[in-house]
Amino acid sequence: MGTGTSKDSDSSSHGGEDQAGGQLYVSLKMENHKFKGEHLIPHIFGSAPIVGSWDSYKALSMERESTSMWELSFVVPPNHEVLDFKFLLKPKYSSTPCIVEEGPNRILTGGTLKGDARLALFRLSADDVLECRVFIKADRVSPFDLAASWRAYRENLQPSTVRGIPDISINSAPETGFENGSSASLELDLEHYVVPSNVANSGLVYAANLAETPRSMTSSSSSVASSRHASGSDIFCDIKETEAFVPEPSKLYSHAGMVESKSAGTVSSLQKQESHKSLFVDRGVGSPRLAKSPNSSLFTTDLKLDSESKNAIPAAAGAVAAAAVADQMLGPKEDRHLAIVLVGLPARGKTFTAAKLTRYLRWLGHDTKHFNVGKYRRLKLGTNQSADFFRGDNPEGIEARNEVAALAMEDMIAWMQEGGQVGIFDATNSTRQRRNMLMKMAEGRCKIIFLETICKDERIIERNIRLKVQQSPDYADETDFEAGCRDFRNRLANYEKAYEPVEEGSYIKMIDMVSGHGGQIQVNNISGYLPGRIVFFLVNTHLTPRPILLTRHGESLDNVRGRIGGDSVLSDAGELYAKKLANFVEKRLKSERAASIWTSTLQRSILTANHIVGFPKIQWRSLNEINAGVCDGMTYEEVKRNMPEEYESRKKDKLRYRYPRGESYLDVIQRLEPVLIELERQRAPVVVVSHQAVLRALYAYFADRPLKEIPHIEVPLHTIIEIQMGVSGVQEKKYKLMD
Repeated sequence: MGTGTSKDSDSSSHGGEDQAGGQLYVSLKMENHKFKGEHLIPHIFGSAPIVGSWDSYKALSMERESTSMWELSFVVPPNHEVLDFKFLLKPKYSSTPCIVEEGPNRILTGGTLKGDARLALFRLSADDVLECRVFIKADRVSPFDLAASWRAYRENLQPSTVRGIPDISINSAPETGFENGSSASLELDLEHYVVPSNVANSGLVYAANLAETPRSMTSSSSSVASSRHASGSDIFCDIKETEAFVPEPSKLYSHAGMVESKSAGTVSSLQKQESHKSLFVDRGVGSPRLAKSPNSSLFTTDLKLDSESKNAIPAAAGAVAAAAVADQMLGPKEDRHLAIVLVGLPARGKTFTAAKLTRYLRWLGHDTKHFNVGKYRRLKLGTNQSADFFRGDNPEGIEARNEVAALAMEDMIAWMQEGGQVGIFDATNSTRQRRNMLMKMAEGRCKIIFLETICKDERIIERNIRLKVQQSPDYADETDFEAGCRDFRNRLANYEKAYEPVEEGSYIKMIDMVSGHGGQIQVNNISGYLPGRIVFFLVNTHLTPRPILLTRHGESLDNVRGRIGGDSVLSDAGELYAKKLANFVEKRLKSERAASIWTSTLQRSILTANHIVGFPKIQWRSLNEINAGVCDGMTYEEVKRNMPEEYESRKKDKLRYRYPRGESYLDVIQRLEPVLIELERQRAPVVVVSHQAVLRALYAYFADRPLKEIPHIEVPLHTIIEIQMGVSGVQEKKYKLMD
């Protein structure tokens, strides 16, 4: 017997109650506000199939629902036998006789009580009669609903095994018994557990190579501009093998039929007329989206989920979507497109900052692209320019560099006119003349914010110079590394002679921020949600190398049962993984005593980190698994059988699908933003013990995976993904501790 929520008979099952085996959920309640019998407990006894006999010693106890209400629920078939029963009061502590209600037996047939409704009368003594109101309700429900209700009821009876663990804790003393000679111990060489990877970004990649390929400078611009590896790197031919050509500027906008959306990874047709533009608010699959035409004051409903406006709302939920709608409706037309124009001397981390900002904005759902002028220069002019090419008194060099900068700017603006939202324009842009040229080109088309990176730390500059010579295609043919470094220093000196700091327009200045030890950020004329988020992100980023370890909790009992969500404890295999994980962390981070362990607030995550000692543990509610709403505790097969429309909606678009009364992956991304910002801000290693959907979203940020791929990223149990953060970008390594 157990309690559960009743359900209207109209919505009990799909396809007919009798065929689906519908049952009657019967709820019996008894109420008396003056009930004196603190030691008398209401019971029910009667005929089969309720209890099977009229033996008062086998009567079923009613549960206290409130101070004046007692309740008992049970399930019977719709065509059940006639049930006759009575209420009785049994003493709680003594063996004195029970008090049976007066009057004839109550008769229940087909879920309906026969006869007139009446009070339950209990004669406590010759002169004392206790009157209680009786409520009887019977609802038809499906067997599946009953099973789900019963599971929830039983699980709620189980006390949490982590209830007493505070949100912030640390195990100061090592635990014994699982290290030496135990099946949980690991080999000393952690490389034994490394999973071979063919992911392109698992090694060093020059960030500028991941920027957009110039559409106007390749022989097949449409195929090159829209073809990308899964890792996000461009497919382009070597300059030595491809003859580049530069079309007339008037022809740059001619190819406007199809647009690649990098953040969503889809290709959609463009609307031809600006007047046809509508504003779309994504409310999850199956829910209509509001659309407002500029020529109409009324809102209409648009059910076409695949339609795109020319200036599309980002693929996002929550604050990002709300801010985008406000900016679209209230902001100036040019503010709908944002150009972040980098400014700074070489070896100041501009390209690194541009790549990281691009990754962050894409992850939030904004269609963002990185345009690197150096890549344009190499494709148009080759890679054999010496330092003299960059002199401020070299008119041919200045003209050539301005020409490729203009080409990159035209490409970026053309992409914005086709629906792009944020363009990152990556170049030195070190003179007022260059910046004025860019502002004139952007006038009325997009809003420009200059992002100037300033670094005065000679140690960091020298490190960046050597890294640049090591990775840049400009020095790929230079066999003498030191000669390459000398040439780059000469290039840098030429830029320094002509450099003019930003003092015009809207700008953000990052001064000595890369070390992670303070620095300054200056902002001027910055307003709006997205520019504000960009400033907040930049405040918390740095280049300090450190690992971030991502792992799912150990196998839980719900994993064994194939059930969604829940808050079950670990299985035996999960307990073994928890011990192996502690062993791994001790070996991997033995010299990193400032590391921390982050878990969700669900007990399977907390229990997985329970054996890790010597590091602070912080519980984040934001790291909880995606909320499956009414589907929590179900298997996918049960969802398919009992909620076929929801099953199909989720199958069509797992990214935007929102569980009834639950979350979508876009919702998860929104609540994970504070976690992501803190991961960027941390200067010491972090171990994140969380759940599949959450780790998919976090991993997608570090790996720069398109939003549409997030629900399909493989994050297996008992595996650790190590993300190495640092000046050379993001690298990853996977460890499989057990099958």
